[in-house]
Amino acid sequence: MTHVEQPVEAAAGPAPDARSQPATWRDIAAAYVGLTKPRVIELLLLTTVPVMFFAARGVPPLGLVVATVVGGALSAGSASALNCVYDRDIDEQMRRTRRRALPRHIVSPAAATVFGITLGVLATVVLLVFVNALSAGLALLAEAFYLIVYTMLLKRRTTQNIVWGGLAGCFPALIGWTAVTDSLSWAPVVLFLVVFLWTPPHTWALALRYREDYAGVDVPMLPVVAPAAEVGRQIVIYSVAMVAVSLLLWPVAATGWLYPVAATVLGAVFVAQAVLMWRRSVGTEELSRIRPMELFHSSNLYLSLLFVAVALDPLVTR
Repeated sequence: MTHVEQPVEAAAGPAPDARSQPATWRDIAAAYVGLTKPRVIELLLLTTVPVMFFAARGVPPLGLVVATVVGGALSAGSASALNCVYDRDIDEQMRRTRRRALPRHIVSPAAATVFGITLGVLATVVLLVFVNALSAGLALLAEAFYLIVYTMLLKRRTTQNIVWGGLAGCFPALIGWTAVTDSLSWAPVVLFLVVFLWTPPHTWALALRYREDYAGVDVPMLPVVAPAAEVGRQIVIYSVAMVAVSLLLWPVAATGWLYPVAATVLGAVFVAQAVLMWRRSVGTEELSRIRPMELFHSSNLYLSLLFVAVALDPLVTR
């Protein structure tokens, strides 16, 4: 459902082959959970639930929140599991991914496919029955976009893979809104665009750290084909645009004072960090000097705090 990335460090050398010793039921359970990429789900829900508070202009019904969270988590888990099946060949070669379930042969591709499809069906049923058809349709669209447009068509073909493929990760903002209102408006579209513009800086910072991995499997992420200074420049451009768009929510949705203050402060800090990373990258390709993971972790914090402000604004300033 999304392409929000999380770093996964692995020990040097090839991934251990689980066929060399029997896997315990705990290993298998953990492998299936890992297929859903739980950290990605956490970040997705952090953009869904606050929008529900914002749409309700207060506290939304608890049952609706639970149903939306469960349906959204199942949908994201489904997309992640099927992504792991399709990308298992390159996952086995990359340090960041070689300890996933399929490269370690704890789960077979067939079993992972059935698991992913089952999660997708359950997600659709939950959202249809307990939320509404619009939210269920948006979740299905996000899954299809992530799997077909990003994973199958863009990821291995273009440096713009994450720019357009990242659209899938923007849908939780829409789903959170439609879960409460059963309609769309400009406010969730603004938040959709914020996540869209946030995704390249977030992912390119991580890809800069793991560019050798991507190069080794012929995935043309921008840091693979462009100098670090150009990556830094592009990150600054997207960061400035992201902050500018985030401030549009104030007039579009007539927010209180909390959101614009938070968006301004958080945005200024993020842009300053992006500019600092760009300056460090000029004239060098040494990651120890560029320190891209600082910006990666800051990007997670930025998005989390911005959406917390989205949730709190109607509660504090109404």
